[in-house]
Amino acid sequence: MKEQFEQWVARLQISEAGQKIIEKVRSSEPSRRVGGGSKNVSGRYPSRKMGVTIQFESHRVELPIIYQLEHDEDVLEFYDQPPQIKLDYQASNGRRLGVLHTPDLFVIRTNSAGWEECKTEQDLKKLAEKNPNRYFYSEEDNQWHCPPGEFYANQFGLYYRIRSDREINWVLQRNLQFLEDYYRSESLVVEEAIDQSLLAIVSFQPGITLAELLNQSIGAKSDDIYILIIQEQIYIDLNASPLAEPERCLIFRDEQTASAYRLMVEQPSVNLPAISPVVNIVTGTTVSWDGKGLNIIHVGETEVILGAENNQLIELKKAIFENLVRQGKITSLQTPEKTAISTESWQRFGQASPEDQAEALERYKIIEPYLNGHLPENETIPARTIRDWKAKYLTAIQKYGCGYIGLLSHRSVKGNRQRKLPEDTLAIMERFILEDYETLKQKRMWEVHAALVRACEQSGVIAPSYKAFTKEVQRRTGYEQTKKRQGRRAAYQHESFYWELAITTPRHGDRPFEIGHIDHTELDVELVCSRTGRNLGRPWATFLVDAYSRRLLAVYLTFDSPSYRSCLMVLRICVKRHGRLPQIVVVDNGAEFHSVYFETLLATFECTKKQRPPAKARFGSVCERLFGTSNTQFVHTLLANTQITRNVRQVTKSVNPKNQAVWTLGLLYEYLCAWAYEVYDTDEHPAFFQSPRDAFAAGMAIGGSRVHRMIPYDENFQILTLPTTSEVKAKVQVGRGVKINSIYYWSNSFRDPQIENTSVQIRYDPFNIGIAYAFVRGQWVECISQYYAELQGRSEKELKLASIELRKRQQNHAQQSKVSAKKLAEFLASVEAQEALLEQRSYYNRRTIFSHFPDLCRAISAKYRSHSKACHTEKIQQSCREVKQIVLKLHNQGEYPSEARVSEIMTHPGYLRYKQVRAVLNETRREIGV
Repeated sequence: MKEQFEQWVARLQISEAGQKIIEKVRSSEPSRRVGGGSKNVSGRYPSRKMGVTIQFESHRVELPIIYQLEHDEDVLEFYDQPPQIKLDYQASNGRRLGVLHTPDLFVIRTNSAGWEECKTEQDLKKLAEKNPNRYFYSEEDNQWHCPPGEFYANQFGLYYRIRSDREINWVLQRNLQFLEDYYRSESLVVEEAIDQSLLAIVSFQPGITLAELLNQSIGAKSDDIYILIIQEQIYIDLNASPLAEPERCLIFRDEQTASAYRLMVEQPSVNLPAISPVVNIVTGTTVSWDGKGLNIIHVGETEVILGAENNQLIELKKAIFENLVRQGKITSLQTPEKTAISTESWQRFGQASPEDQAEALERYKIIEPYLNGHLPENETIPARTIRDWKAKYLTAIQKYGCGYIGLLSHRSVKGNRQRKLPEDTLAIMERFILEDYETLKQKRMWEVHAALVRACEQSGVIAPSYKAFTKEVQRRTGYEQTKKRQGRRAAYQHESFYWELAITTPRHGDRPFEIGHIDHTELDVELVCSRTGRNLGRPWATFLVDAYSRRLLAVYLTFDSPSYRSCLMVLRICVKRHGRLPQIVVVDNGAEFHSVYFETLLATFECTKKQRPPAKARFGSVCERLFGTSNTQFVHTLLANTQITRNVRQVTKSVNPKNQAVWTLGLLYEYLCAWAYEVYDTDEHPAFFQSPRDAFAAGMAIGGSRVHRMIPYDENFQILTLPTTSEVKAKVQVGRGVKINSIYYWSNSFRDPQIENTSVQIRYDPFNIGIAYAFVRGQWVECISQYYAELQGRSEKELKLASIELRKRQQNHAQQSKVSAKKLAEFLASVEAQEALLEQRSYYNRRTIFSHFPDLCRAISAKYRSHSKACHTEKIQQSCREVKQIVLKLHNQGEYPSEARVSEIMTHPGYLRYKQVRAVLNETRREIGV
């Protein structure tokens, strides 16, 4: 790689300074972690060309540019967020500015290299208006330019380019996303028989549509066709028609055949047609010849017969007739065109209310007989009114080209529509609304109006009434007013929907497993412990939804609040059920989605991560809507659902969901999965008029099964879904193994002398602390905890909560005190630990639980005291046996067994303070005669 880079530099004769800049870009990490801000969808794209994930700040500008760079053969390398460069330019006020600027990309091409900045056309126009010396549009090359950036780059023989969304071909973008799974695999093969059959069909029927090719009964699957497309064995113009619409896609053997086909279909013939575009040579056409009107009576292969007004027949050879037509001697008698309706008339028509239109139609029905010269009998409308309507109708024909417009009354614009209050009053009222009402103080309208009246009296201005003031405030009600009074998040529900007026990529994808949404919600139901029956609170559900079919791919339920564990588990369940992951995963800005474990897993399986803007629920409407559906269709039908708690003052002890709870976590999870995977999955969805399962199956038939992207649910995948520690590695200690979260884990692989005292990569299961994994000699091996029986099945959160509880009981309050694995295992095995964990899970303190379950708490405390006393007695007995062994050992070694020497060797030297242990020490020394 280094040698190739040096050859590239030498070939382009890059200066030494330019070479240093390029080397710095290539060796540096991205200068910053991008965020999409309040509007953009940001994320990470797993680049196969670069072997790393590439950040993007907008999935409508930067991500499409990244797709182009990924598939552009001229692009050798590209890097996101390169080191900052300094831009010097003159501001619009004449002041000299020097700003540090981080371009979006640095691109190394075959014959050039430089920085590229991606922005929307709309943003560029605003920036050019604000800073014309930094951005401007050139009419000469129809490109945007950044003079300070270009000046900086030219010093080093590089380039600086502005790229806007105007240059993005969205059909190509859809096709690149559609085929990306196939581009990412290099060993795709189509059976030879199917290959030859497809090539024969395409060669014999150039321009056959993809839909027709998919319906050919030759045993070919959609995957086979897409593989041949990316291998360029058959040709389709990816810039012209989307593969997701197979009836529009024309397929050819190669690009040359496609070009020839277009020329034949689109280009007109050079020879003049035999039939004149002026005269339609068919029976019944009226033509003019030498000033006389004739009718075409018969058109044969060689003759044309014309009929005159006196029933005279004229026979002409067809070639002679066509020649006369070409010479213009025979022409068609065209019906005079009607007067075109003007644009102004359409505007007046659009301004008319339904009542105005009904009234105009009634007027036209009345004057229609007069316009045709047929005077009606017994007319009740005054003649003067008839003449007025008729005159308006005829005037409108001359002025607008449509008489109906003259009959419209437009009553809504009649009268004096000017405001009655003086301009001074309107100005001061506007000022009070802006400065006093639309503020974060959220004053009431009555208070602001009172201050307005006082200000008007002091200024000698007419004060508006309270009714007029409230109408003026309500006229401004909406997003901006709510934002000023309550903030951006409160105003979000008033924000107008973003309608994409230009065709880009479909927001829900073109096929199943293209886009998946992950999100969490706290279910509206109270649960109880399966062992004790105590209330444990509300569970958290994590959904993975396929955006294309709205199918629930995976569901996970836990008491833990949203964390990386839930994210990894829902992805693990998805692979277990479907054998694959979505190509694009859309998430919010929660901390769990920024986890290294989560991002590493997505990058490993080449999944693009997109982060929707914070507090913008509409970007995740697929998941958010499904949360509501799960509550209304399933959760709200359960006992102890929490709907009533929305009106807290109405909740009494008898109807409190906490007292009605009967569902356990395991039972609820079982039924939630049954609803998600069977009931909801087979029910008709209003967006498709078919069930999510049927929409999924139909999409897979067109999009392809993509078997090469399947992920085996084996031990290796399960290990990849496990997190590691902050140090990533742990040292293999002789005879003890690796230490993870204060616990030692052992594997027989650690007996190898070459492995001892080396650091190995580690992973642990957050849902089973009893086991862990270590990467030894190129493979992951399972390690067993030294306290496997006590720790198996304990979650990481339980371990953490138990550690905190145990630390509170330690006699030593030193800052560096740690909890040993042995003490922790003993504590977890005790009954009181279960009580502490239940308290933490249910978010109730001990006093609250004691007030509800006094007898049970006393029984638990008594049992714990008995257990603690038994443990204490056992430890004293162990210390007595240990002291006796130490004294005998020291004596055999010829060393005096003093109290200080014995305490140095003891596991728990503090137990020497107990008289039973000291008695054993003295007795043993007497026995050996010292």
